[in-house]
Amino acid sequence: MTESQAVGRRELDAHLRQSTAPLAGKSLAGAPTTRAEATMNIALWTAQVLWGVFFSVTGFGKVLWYKPALWNQALHEVPWLPAVPQDLIMFIGLCEFLGGVRLILPAITGVKPKLTPFAAIGLTLVMILAAVFHIARGEYNFVLINVVLGGAAAFIAYGRLFVRPIAPAPIGAFRVLKGLAVLGALVLVDFAPVWYRLTHTH
Repeated sequence: MTESQAVGRRELDAHLRQSTAPLAGKSLAGAPTTRAEATMNIALWTAQVLWGVFFSVTGFGKVLWYKPALWNQALHEVPWLPAVPQDLIMFIGLCEFLGGVRLILPAITGVKPKLTPFAAIGLTLVMILAAVFHIARGEYNFVLINVVLGGAAAFIAYGRLFVRPIAPAPIGAFRVLKGLAVLGALVLVDFAPVWYRLTHTH
């Protein structure tokens, strides 16, 4: 090896060391390397699935309260509902439905995964506003529910933004099919309780 080749080889090695230095000590978002990272990832996925299904179901139900039969039934079952305009309830339901779907779908497909923590932030704000509403009405039993739901949503937002963010992935046929399958499953789960109410409402 000539002297010029040796110098070029040393420069190439130095460049490679500099370019990979920022990655030192960091693991890929999809591949936990320690027990703590694996535990956090499991906790986040568990919360995302449970809260995603919950918010998508409750949100979907609120959206369908435009039907007079369901709305009138809900007015008799939900004590605070008469204090809120129907259009506002339906808008809140839409926000909850979309937020619930985005807790799961972007993360599981890897397509636009930043939507997951942003959805969690939005759901946290919805629960904060709901807690303020119930405090103003003296309905403190509902406030505890808002705190639990909002706290878990905030945990998801923090975890997926700073602790275990999910790396974005290119859109492919398999990811599209997986996303459609997950979305279809969510819609079926969401519609089941609504179908029961529609068939049992007189």
